[in-house]
Parts: sequence; structure tokens; C-alpha cells
Amino acid sequence: MLKDTKQRGRTKNSYALAWPEALPESAILMKGFTFVSDTFYSHTNLWHRLSAMVPFVGWSMKEDGIRPTRWVLFHRVEIQDRMGSWLRQLMETNFGHIHIEAFGDGDVPYCFEKASVMRHDRGRMGKEKKRQVFDLLRCKARSFCGIEKKNVQDEDHHPVIRFIFLVRNGSRAFKNKTAVSKIFSDECGKVKGCTLKVAQIEELSFCDQVRLLTNTDILASPHGVQLTNMLFMDRNSSMMEFFPKGWKELGGVGQFVYHWMAEMSRMRHHGAWWNPHREKDGLVAHNDTYFAEWPRGVLNNVRISKLEQIAKSSIAESKCVRL
Repeated sequence: MLKDTKQRGRTKNSYALAWPEALPESAILMKGFTFVSDTFYSHTNLWHRLSAMVPFVGWSMKEDGIRPTRWVLFHRVEIQDRMGSWLRQLMETNFGHIHIEAFGDGDVPYCFEKASVMRHDRGRMGKEKKRQVFDLLRCKARSFCGIEKKNVQDEDHHPVIRFIFLVRNGSRAFKNKTAVSKIFSDECGKVKGCTLKVAQIEELSFCDQVRLLTNTDILASPHGVQLTNMLFMDRNSSMMEFFPKGWKELGGVGQFVYHWMAEMSRMRHHGAWWNPHREKDGLVAHNDTYFAEWPRGVLNNVRISKLEQIAKSSIAESKCVRL
């Protein structure tokens, strides 16, 4: 039972268990199954909201893929009436249509016939369960968007290596992304079968994002929410992360979230580069020598891995299996 539905004034909201015969006469009974997310995390920040939703996917897998009639979102005990577009579309690939309950009938109590309440994020889940959830979401998103994997070899039978350089605007953007792109392009050009693409996630639709990352072997990007899209990359794919000055000293655990996500997605996080000098507006500068040597080593590792995969005949695509 839910009492009060304020989007502001968190001390006025509360919920509790109640027997059907104990409900007040004014209570509104809501049939079906309800997912209730009670989290410290915001449902508008990409990484935070994914962390808050992953436990529901894991629980649903255990319960034969149960789908909720509605979602109720709490953020610091305040009701939220929307879910970010990216997360909503991702959840819809697994659960179907998402209805966020907004409660439009004033300060009356609401009672849910059945509900699953989550007060924790993915941090409380076991390692293997997180991997199963990420595998399922990746597969569901690809199926929803009708995406197929591209060839693993080019016409000359060289392993295809797709190198994606994700750029961003504002803080943590590269000070000179053109120069960085040229360094990556030069190194990629030295490896037969390698192609480099520069992309900005904000310019792509959800399915275009899934398509881009599905066919990515190496991802290089400044630290930021755009890296959450690594969810759609294959197991054992690679990533490289870049930070402005100050993050290593003051960023706390937040600087490791995509390292953790790489582990959950069974990817290879090849470390991070922290800008040694402070730049205006929190931008990321570059070092010509290091930015050439680092991807050179990653490209070599990926090339060897691809050759081993080809030698084993073909890469088998897994089905969307709920374990």
C-alpha cells in the first residue's frame, strides 16, 4: 500500500504491506504486478538508472520472465513520473511496453495487488547473475533492433577490427579531438583489416547506438555516460578510457564504474589515461607518443584474438536464454 504520491516533500511519502481486508475504504486497488524501485540513484542519469533497473531484470529471469503492469519509481523517497528515454527503450526490449505510474487522484492510498520492491542496485547482485542479465539485455536489444553481426574477415581474409572513437561535448571532452582521431587513424591504418569510425552518441537513435556498438571491437572514449553503451558490445571486446586532470585524485569510486561495467559485460578494460595537466573547462588533452603506443598494443591483442577465433571456424551467436 502506498500513502501519498508527492514528487516533492519526501517526508510525506510512505508505503507498507497490508492485508486486503485491512485496506481503508478510500484506497484504490491497482490490479496486476507492479515493480517498485526505491533507490538513491536518479532515474535520469544513464549509468545510475541502469544500475537501479538491472535487479528487476535479474529477478524477472528467476520468475520465468514475469512482466509488470506498471512501474513505480522512487528517488530518495520522492515519486518520479518518468524514466530516461535510453533506459526506457532498453527495458522495453525485455519487458514490452513500460507504464510509469503517475498517480493522478490526489492523496488517497494506493494498493498494489502484487509487487516486487527493490531497494538496492546491481551492486548487491552476484557476479554471475550480473553477467547473465547483461548478456540477456544485449541479446534482447539486438533482436529488438533487428541487428545482425557483420563479417569477421575482409575480402583478403584479414580479421576485421572495428575501432570506434566516441567523442562528447562539454566537460571531459577532448581538447583537440581532431588530433586524437588522427593518431588513432594512423595506428589503425597500420593493421590490415582495421577501420576507424568517429561517432557522437547524442546524434544517434537508440537502435543506431545498439548497431554501432554491436559491431565494435575497440572502444575509445573520455569518461562519461556515453560509455554505458558498451553494454551492446561482444564479450571479450576492448575499451580504453580517458580522464581530465583531477579525476584520479578526487573522482572517488565514480571513476571506476565503467571498469566494473566492462567486467559485468565480460569485456576487456585496458586501463585508463589521466591527463597530468589541468585544462580549462575540464577538457582532456593528449600525449602524441602515449596515444599512439597504447592503441597499438590493444590493436595487436585484438588482432591475435580475432585470428584465434577464425581458426576455431566461426563465432557462435548465443540465444536470448533466461537462466
